[in-house]
Amino acid sequence: MGCAGNVDVKTPTLDALAAGGVRLSHCFANNPVCCPSRASMFTGTYPITHRVVSNDLPVRTDLPTLGTVLRDAGYRTGYIGKWHLDGVPRRKFTPPGERRLGFDHYWAVFNCAHDYFNTRYFHDTDELIRREGYEPQIQTDLALGFLDHAKQREEPFALVLSWGPPHDPYPQVPQPYRDMYDPASITLPPNVQPQAMNPLARRLECRRTIADYYAAVTALDDQLARLVQKLEELSLTDETLVVFTSDHGDMLWSHGWMKKQAPYDESVRVPMILRGPGATGGRVTDTLFGLIDLTPTLLGLMDIPGPSTIQGVDLSASIRAESGAHQPQALLIANQHSCDEAAVQSMPEWRGVRTHRYTYVENGPSQPWLLFDNEQDPYQLHNRVNDRELRVERAALSQQLAELLRASGDAFLGGEPLLDWLDLREAWNHRNQFINA
Repeated sequence: MGCAGNVDVKTPTLDALAAGGVRLSHCFANNPVCCPSRASMFTGTYPITHRVVSNDLPVRTDLPTLGTVLRDAGYRTGYIGKWHLDGVPRRKFTPPGERRLGFDHYWAVFNCAHDYFNTRYFHDTDELIRREGYEPQIQTDLALGFLDHAKQREEPFALVLSWGPPHDPYPQVPQPYRDMYDPASITLPPNVQPQAMNPLARRLECRRTIADYYAAVTALDDQLARLVQKLEELSLTDETLVVFTSDHGDMLWSHGWMKKQAPYDESVRVPMILRGPGATGGRVTDTLFGLIDLTPTLLGLMDIPGPSTIQGVDLSASIRAESGAHQPQALLIANQHSCDEAAVQSMPEWRGVRTHRYTYVENGPSQPWLLFDNEQDPYQLHNRVNDRELRVERAALSQQLAELLRASGDAFLGGEPLLDWLDLREAWNHRNQFINA
């Protein structure tokens, strides 16, 4: 985003949203891959608890969620777009009921498909609806209709609009947006390795791909503008909390990696902008915020008690800039189970801790792997895990990590031992029948 310092990308709507709200500069995906991250966002729990430790495993349905709490509080709940929380096959229909996690009143969802000019979704029957055009635009059309209907009913509402991009396949962006970005003019971050022989990078050209990624961001910015304008037209701006975030980032050749599930900032650091009641003033806060904190924080901003199952932290006082607000000193980041793209790239399972200054990661219990001083080395070019000058800091970070793992119930298992421990072997085998077909 431009408001986050990117000199190339065009994001006027996001920049304006941040200028009127609160932008969190230190927001992180606790597990930077689609399904585990999404499940944490909506349940406020860690993957060990909600049991989505890898992509395409179904989330538990017996946990309270943002959707169930708001539904029970009288909100009209809706969900549009990518779901990716109902297991396999990815094309499956999620019927009305507990598998929708409380988003009961409006449903226009396809479980998972990255095919942005072949829009598909279900409502409340298994009749598949197909639409021509750019998927985010069609999904935004549906969202505008939801807002019109909510205004007519004069009901409080809670809507999730989950666009698929920016996500591979990167070239699937309307051509006018691609034309906005000249690949030769793209500013490559200093940690990008364009000639990386990563298996996922071989089929792509670095500059063209990053230009397409930015094109997708700008395309979404225009769709967000339509939503913001609709709130204005309906006189709902002052009473509506707008939240913009993502479930993970994308490496895009940084450190020679692609996609996600990596502990580097390109993968774990995500945008977070809130604007509305309790989130105003154009402030930037460096409060450490994990996506696991999203549900308790939103409920806190809405003065709705959160369920006892939540493991995230209510940071609404920090969003409101209240004096004495709680400020976390560290948060847990993890890749409990490498799957799909991560496995192709030989990404290990890992657990880590992110503080304001440091990133510390272990790729096995008491097995230090990475240590970055993010103040002195924001592009994480120098792994100082064996640096004697930081041995005291490393020991303290290792202790913080151990404490966070204990608090989250994470025994630092990976692969088959993790599946056996969580009794997920049958679910994993069922998943693989579809993913590997």
